[in-house]
Amino acid sequence: MNAPAPALKDTQNEPDHRQIAIDRVGIKNLKFPLQVRDKAHDIQNTVATLTLTVDLPHHFKGTHMSRFVEALHEQGTILQVGGIRPLVDDLLKRLDSENAHVDIEFPFFLEKHAPASGAMGLMDYVVRFQATGSREAHDFILTVVVPVTTLCPCSKAISAHGAHNQRGQVTLAVRFTRPIWIEDLVQLVESCASSELYSVLKRPDEKEVTERAYENPVFVEDLVRNIAGKAKEHPEITWFRVEAENFESIHNHNAYALIENPR
Repeated sequence: MNAPAPALKDTQNEPDHRQIAIDRVGIKNLKFPLQVRDKAHDIQNTVATLTLTVDLPHHFKGTHMSRFVEALHEQGTILQVGGIRPLVDDLLKRLDSENAHVDIEFPFFLEKHAPASGAMGLMDYVVRFQATGSREAHDFILTVVVPVTTLCPCSKAISAHGAHNQRGQVTLAVRFTRPIWIEDLVQLVESCASSELYSVLKRPDEKEVTERAYENPVFVEDLVRNIAGKAKEHPEITWFRVEAENFESIHNHNAYALIENPR
């Protein structure tokens, strides 16, 4: 009979004598199918990029990287939003950790009709889920990244002809008491800018968008204040952080503003 194979050495479980704990350790940039709810079609299929991490006590040399992927695949071949908290809890148990983190980023698509011609095109937005869990509590933050158009009020006030405008990017992160539609957060942001963006614009649409922006000039400061005001009034939002960055068209730098309001 063949002799049994010798047990493989488990280096990760060896003690570490440097006495330095690690806040987060795990895997990053893992692609996986994801299903999220949307208003128009009930379910939207997308591909997420995941970061899965846990804390590592000072006395352990390393974590078990394969267990992160195993925990994810336990949720099935497609990750559902409802499976994120069970995934966090599984990481806590499987890796015997005090804290676990699941960070998910994915493109979310909306059908948008051009304002004058009605031509339809798909707009993509970056969405992030950040779930954190311990043996005592859980936390979840939803973030949307929304491109917008802004037109400078100062340029409009001092120029005899026209005003400079630029594309900007707003990042709105929220905590909430009840689930909020991603589309509603996108619309909240877009309503506070000089104009929203579209993927398809005919000539009448370009005229409409240009004139709309001209009639609604906003500084980057106006943009974050407008969004903060609406977020504070939202009945389900308990905390928010809004950042706006304008990719300036006549400066060699960007304009930036941030408001965080843990009400």
